[in-house]
Amino acid sequence: MLTSTRFRAARVTAAAGVVAAAGLLAAACGSGGADPGTSGTDHSGMPMTSAAAPASKADGMPGMDDMPTGDGLAAESSGFRFVPAATSVPAGKPASLSFRITDAAGKPVTAFEPDQTKLMHFYLIRSDLTGFQHVHPAMAADGPWTAPLAAAQPGAYRAYASFTAKNAAGKPVPLVLSQQLTVPGDATPAPLPPPSTTTQADGYTLSLGSDQLMSGMSHELTVTVAKDGKPVTDLQPYLDTYAHLTAFHEGDLAFAHLHPQGTVNGDHGGPALTFEAMLPKPGSYRLFVQFQTGGVVHTAPATVRVS
Repeated sequence: MLTSTRFRAARVTAAAGVVAAAGLLAAACGSGGADPGTSGTDHSGMPMTSAAAPASKADGMPGMDDMPTGDGLAAESSGFRFVPAATSVPAGKPASLSFRITDAAGKPVTAFEPDQTKLMHFYLIRSDLTGFQHVHPAMAADGPWTAPLAAAQPGAYRAYASFTAKNAAGKPVPLVLSQQLTVPGDATPAPLPPPSTTTQADGYTLSLGSDQLMSGMSHELTVTVAKDGKPVTDLQPYLDTYAHLTAFHEGDLAFAHLHPQGTVNGDHGGPALTFEAMLPKPGSYRLFVQFQTGGVVHTAPATVRVS
């Protein structure tokens, strides 16, 4: 059930501290996972840096040719800015967060292209890498977006907007931008779970390839799905793929999207899922694997160490 990770192309990032991470995958509310405070629909919060190397293309997956780029630590890039209407959301109850994507003149942007079937992917995660949410906001005709959020626990978070907008010349620009948010109240940070090659969600067991991941290099990472000790072969398409995988770096909350590979063929996904993993800096990452069965999206968290 454990499939080895293979090196693909050794690609070393050229700029120190600036990285390419592919943009959001798609996203929909997921549920499940063994992570306290993880609700398959959440976000994050931390410092700011910029990033912008082009994302590589996934093999054979629809809508994956122009994945949003960046490490998610900048609020502004390429003439676009992510502007939340508030800097905090209430604790312990569902809430909505309004935001806009503005152009260089500060005007709301309304021209977007679908990315993995959605015009916008919105992520939330707490600074201790708990409370992950991935939702798909709705946009009003004049530009404001509204992201529906599940109840969040107190703490410092970071919210990410992943999208492909058109610039003044009509050229698509894929980006992932973020801002810090706060959920008021007394926060109790949770320790990061140790690295593991297995994780569980809603009765499913996921096994990750065990080879050492190296920063700045492209790997093929395999995730194998089983239930009750048997291989799962009935995964349903989710955002035009059989699984969606995002990663957040411990400490600065840098964002990375791991590109799914292969093609979709009805409700027959699994048991093995492969991803192009390019994690740009060393350290610990919290992965969130989202997959769908029986119309339900499951979210499985896992910690990996990158050298």
